[in-house]
Amino acid sequence: MDETPTDPIDPATGLRAVAALRKLADHLEALHVREAREQAWSWQAIADVLGVTRQAVHQKHAPRARN
Repeated sequence: MDETPTDPIDPATGLRAVAALRKLADHLEALHVREAREQAWSWQAIADVLGVTRQAVHQKHAPRARN
């Protein structure tokens, strides 16, 4: 069975899917960072799991975590 699509791919459909996945990923990240902070995880521990720097995760999520 040939897996190559026979019809052209609609870029708009693909781009909407990418945007939706990014939104979902951002939501899941915020949810789990908040949960980790509520369980007393350090910013460094969260950053290590996400594969980013402590500064990056803190800058992105600290304002949300304070609420």
